[in-house]
Amino acid sequence: MADWGPTAKQEPEIELFVRAGIDGESIGNCPFCHRLFMVLWLKGVKFNVTTVDMTRKPIELKELAPGTNPPFLLFNKELKTDFIKIEEFLEQVLAPPRYPRLSPKYPESFDVGCDIFAKFSAYIKNTQDTNKHLEKALLKEFKRLDIYLNTPLPEEIDQDSAEETVGSRRMFLDGDQLTLADCNLLPKLHIIKVVAKKYRDFDIPAEFSGVWRYLGNAYAREEFRHTCPADKEIESTYASVAKK
Repeated sequence: MADWGPTAKQEPEIELFVRAGIDGESIGNCPFCHRLFMVLWLKGVKFNVTTVDMTRKPIELKELAPGTNPPFLLFNKELKTDFIKIEEFLEQVLAPPRYPRLSPKYPESFDVGCDIFAKFSAYIKNTQDTNKHLEKALLKEFKRLDIYLNTPLPEEIDQDSAEETVGSRRMFLDGDQLTLADCNLLPKLHIIKVVAKKYRDFDIPAEFSGVWRYLGNAYAREEFRHTCPADKEIESTYASVAKK
């Protein structure tokens, strides 16, 4: 691969391969594909997106990335696989001053939502006999997230002020800018919101004001809103496992 760095004049050539939807062309449901889509958009770099129909993977893609499922990436024609490694690579090579840093300041911003998707998966895949118990476990994770979002970060607390900082007003997990932590959590929250409502008539409780503030701010950003798969794609993915 040719040398590449923030001082290079030429933009890198980037192609992101993501899972295709029901029609074989549109963006399909995959939180890891969605995650990398957001990262590239937030970096402000030019890139192309190719959808891969998993029911009939084109022969050229089989040759390009044998045995690999989306997401994967071509960066200056070099194949990159494993979404975690891709994310780390992009943060390293698409670096300041030319591209924004997306790593969060606080490790807790990554940790706070780490169990929520697993609890959702257990809740949506199990029968009604155990759902109340599993719903409580999911709500416990939402409460944990809500507490974090409503607790001021150190930078929000004015040490010289006599008044106590009552609650956080920040827009996202780590502050007022979207970070890698949000690229990880928001696609999962979107899936939970769509699927739990469709198949279990479950809404995120209104009392979780921090979570709703967070989601409202996220949907207002095109980097998130325009990279979401259609609701029908998400619902289709979970149709067989979520049937009552």
